[in-house]
Amino acid sequence: MTLFDNMTTVAIYSAITVTLLIWYGAATNPFKVGGLFLREMALNRKYLLHFGALMLILFLNKLEMRIEHHMTYTYDFATFFQSIEGNFVANLQHMFENRYLTVFLAFMYVVVFQAMLIASIGIYSKRSKDKRMFYALCYAIMINYLVAIPFYLFLPVNEVWYHDPTNVSFLMLNVFPDFENQYRALSGLDNCFPSLHTSISVTLAILAVRSGIKRWAWFCCITAVIIIFAIFYLGIHWFIDMCGGVVLATFASTMGMRLSAMNLSLRRGRRSGSVTPGNITYLREDAK
Repeated sequence: MTLFDNMTTVAIYSAITVTLLIWYGAATNPFKVGGLFLREMALNRKYLLHFGALMLILFLNKLEMRIEHHMTYTYDFATFFQSIEGNFVANLQHMFENRYLTVFLAFMYVVVFQAMLIASIGIYSKRSKDKRMFYALCYAIMINYLVAIPFYLFLPVNEVWYHDPTNVSFLMLNVFPDFENQYRALSGLDNCFPSLHTSISVTLAILAVRSGIKRWAWFCCITAVIIIFAIFYLGIHWFIDMCGGVVLATFASTMGMRLSAMNLSLRRGRRSGSVTPGNITYLREDAK
């Protein structure tokens, strides 16, 4: 059952999904949220710089892919991973394989994953006057990529289906037949550890809980669980990849919230004449 013919189809599904998620999470007209985003980009230099830094990190991820193409690897840690966890992925896939489940999980993996990230940017722009959660999101996503990229360059781990094609099928091809040509440029074949699909989806879930937006928190938490199941079911990631992704997500979301709080404290300190990092307040003395 083909769901995606090409990346244009993916883009259309993604645009529709982003619109619906913003409407659901922000509980308002998604086009109004889009207008607010553009307004902030035009008038708020700090907002623009954070968004620009986030885009730069995503560009660095593409640059990593180009660098990787020029590197010659003589080792692959997939064999080591399999020696630890055995046939976990193969057994799970064989137990649950179903054509309709494959379509659903492929949609979650390809479309909802990225739509949830984009929608989070809009939702936090709308719901937070001081943009606390927006800045936390930017920091957390940047940390995810900054930590993951060195692993992808120097710790190559092939995807499960590629390493063990006898026991594991790449079920994505049942839904997206041209995945390797259309989508593969966004994700290296040996960029398994840590799983960014895990780390970013869990990061979004943790931040959603911290945001206090209950309906968005519930959605992100449930989606994170589904995406984690999808990375195994589709035959892509090892269990160890998922563990690394959860650890990275916990670290990135925690640091994202701390950096955002520090950022806002410094800004308020400059406005009031004091700077408050943590519990220490430095009073600005007037020049004598």
